[in-house]
Amino acid sequence: MSRTPAIHATGLRKQFRATDGSEVVAVDDVDLTVQPGEIVAFLGPNGAGKTTTVDMLLGLTTPSGGTVEVYGEAPGRAVATGRVSAVMQTGGLLNDFTVLETVQAIAHLHGRRDRVDDAIERAGLAPIAKRRVQACSGGEQQRLKFALALVPDPDLIILDEPTTGMDVSTRQSFWETMRADAAEGRTIVFATHYLAEADEFAERTILMKSGRIVQDGRTADVRAAFGGRTVSFQPPAEFVHADGIDPDWLARVSAALEPLGISDVEVSSASLEAAFLALTAADTHELEGADR
Repeated sequence: MSRTPAIHATGLRKQFRATDGSEVVAVDDVDLTVQPGEIVAFLGPNGAGKTTTVDMLLGLTTPSGGTVEVYGEAPGRAVATGRVSAVMQTGGLLNDFTVLETVQAIAHLHGRRDRVDDAIERAGLAPIAKRRVQACSGGEQQRLKFALALVPDPDLIILDEPTTGMDVSTRQSFWETMRADAAEGRTIVFATHYLAEADEFAERTILMKSGRIVQDGRTADVRAAFGGRTVSFQPPAEFVHADGIDPDWLARVSAALEPLGISDVEVSSASLEAAFLALTAADTHELEGADR
């Protein structure tokens, strides 16, 4: 596996001029390094800077300041040589083409006709290969975009809301493919609003707010540090019946806990959603002190 980082950004900044002439900072001094083979989730509220950051990683937007490299190259160059592919949430498909024709057309542009069958198979599109794009569901169109991203056999795939419209089983199958690709060295970076999805599939989570990275670490660590803790327990089997837990036993538990000021007992683990809400709702000055 290459020692060169898949993504390396230092002091990355992007500002725009608003219609009233004022300057709006969309991305503010972002330092980011992603190693080959990582699965990284980007989370943040609307306006956090996720999309602008992704655009700079793809060479679609020129930074106002700082530097960014993808596998040691300028992002545009990495995209042009097929080292980077993207699955965007909207656009990019021709309704009159069939699924197969769409993949064939993109494979022709990349000079990779040999990749057509593999891309269709890995995206689970073989059963609908002859279906026209306009007849595909939203989830099927997302899978088609994924197939197109696989055509050049990229080292890095950047995904924007990749499983929108997919049912539960298709989503599971999609992430199984992603995990297998990451195990072989492919890097996966995805932005999502499905917090449970990031919690389950991302090894690393990056939270953004107001153009800055406010937390960056192992997903389990982010969840544990900011998600809070709750206590729960399993009643002994003899007190669990078909119609529920024995009321007398519950009354004894309540009486035992009452002196401690505990009124409710529930078993659950810290959630990434709680961490997300805690971090993105906190005061900006407090967030600046968080680990990056």
